[in-house]
Amino acid sequence: MTQIITNCLTIDVEDYFQVNAFSGHVHRDQWGSFPLRVEKNTQRILDILDSYNIKATFFVLGWVAERVPSLVPEIRQRGHEIACHGYSHELVYKIGPDRFRSDIRRSKKLLESQIGERVNGYRAPSYSITNNSIWALNILVEEGFEYDSSIFPILHDTYGIPDAQRFPHIIKTDAGPLTEFPLTTLSMSLFSRKFHLPIAGGGYLRLLPASIIQRGISSINNREQQPAVLYFHPWEIDPGQPRIKASMKSRFRHYLNLSRTETKLKYLFNTFKFCPMKEVVLQHGYVLG
Repeated sequence: MTQIITNCLTIDVEDYFQVNAFSGHVHRDQWGSFPLRVEKNTQRILDILDSYNIKATFFVLGWVAERVPSLVPEIRQRGHEIACHGYSHELVYKIGPDRFRSDIRRSKKLLESQIGERVNGYRAPSYSITNNSIWALNILVEEGFEYDSSIFPILHDTYGIPDAQRFPHIIKTDAGPLTEFPLTTLSMSLFSRKFHLPIAGGGYLRLLPASIIQRGISSINNREQQPAVLYFHPWEIDPGQPRIKASMKSRFRHYLNLSRTETKLKYLFNTFKFCPMKEVVLQHGYVLG
């Protein structure tokens, strides 16, 4: 009998002006001048998840948690897991070990003070733990994190480790073990050449037909008997957000099919079982540090 796999549902809580695609056009010292939409969008997500009786992991940016102090406690009160997305949304391989440690320590402490319990999970801004910043995994363990979901097994101009393992596994760092949840890819072949098709969500969900995402997750669950990781951002269900002047490439990546995201997500919510990332750790027997 085929086992019914429960997948990880994750939300990266950041606002529309904080994304890496706009980092060359919006400086961090300007963030306070933009109207915040993350609170309303996150509450919309919470209502949607309630309607499907789904719980998720929310990787919250410390900057957001500090400016909307009621948001993180509300997410937790409604039954979801709180995890860390860093504080200032800077690429890990650009800020280096010392600033990275300060950033995650500041955010973890803030989140834990808001919910009164330990925060165990981390996801890097723009999945920026790459071969150039693999040192970050050791620091995560030293700072008390038990699992990470930052490695994308694809080739990309901003992130990715193309030959990384595709499914949850234990990484042995000098500081101890860390459970890694890579972002989901589908292994495919084209003209006898193998490649990984990203189907984890976000821009890939907005770009690809929902049926392709659905078939990919079904294959991973049924053929490979592995959980998938689905992610999205609150701004991705907000087609009415202010438009930021940026390059054509950045605007394409950010604004493509925003009006279709919610419909696609509901299609997937109706098709698969989802739960927070820590529950998948327990269900599948991954050993935490």
